[in-house]
Amino acid sequence: MGLAVTTWVIVLIKDFNSAKQRLQPALGPKARRELARRNAQLAVRAAAAGDHVLVVAGSEEVAALATGWGADVLAEPRQEGQNVAAARGIARAVEGGADAVLLLSSDLPLVTVDAIRDVLESAARMAAPVAVAVPAVGRGGTNALFLRPPHAITLHFGADSLDKFRQEAVSRGVEFAIHHSDAMALDLDEPGDLARLRRAV
Repeated sequence: MGLAVTTWVIVLIKDFNSAKQRLQPALGPKARRELARRNAQLAVRAAAAGDHVLVVAGSEEVAALATGWGADVLAEPRQEGQNVAAARGIARAVEGGADAVLLLSSDLPLVTVDAIRDVLESAARMAAPVAVAVPAVGRGGTNALFLRPPHAITLHFGADSLDKFRQEAVSRGVEFAIHHSDAMALDLDEPGDLARLRRAV
């Protein structure tokens, strides 16, 4: 039997006022805020599948809510994008003794505890160093990324991130796998994603 691996699930949550800007043609400010808040709470609940839940919070409001939801919280001094937020979360997780991390978007309206557990169980069957990516629908994005050890590869969230993660893993000799998940594939970035959500529920 190998030693137990401690995995932190790191949920990246922007300030609700700046979230979902690309949904502006379809939703007003109040609706966008409420959607971002609801999705964030879903993500934090689902993250409980890991050994420890850390929220990287883009505002004091997010930090207060995440604390109320039972998460450990790292408040960002300022918002500098998803990759910086993820790096801050990884640093805190490593300080806290994490052997592995799962970086999780807070924009996933269908995410569940079971979906997160499936990713973690799949990753646990692979030998380190390993990176496991959960792809987004379209745009070549990545909605979740498992890393063991936490610094196995550097961060490339954004357009075509899936390809960038794969290429770096190969160049570093890190095993790379894609984990397809219906519950984690849809992220709400553009008006067309709202139509996908309506069809899915």
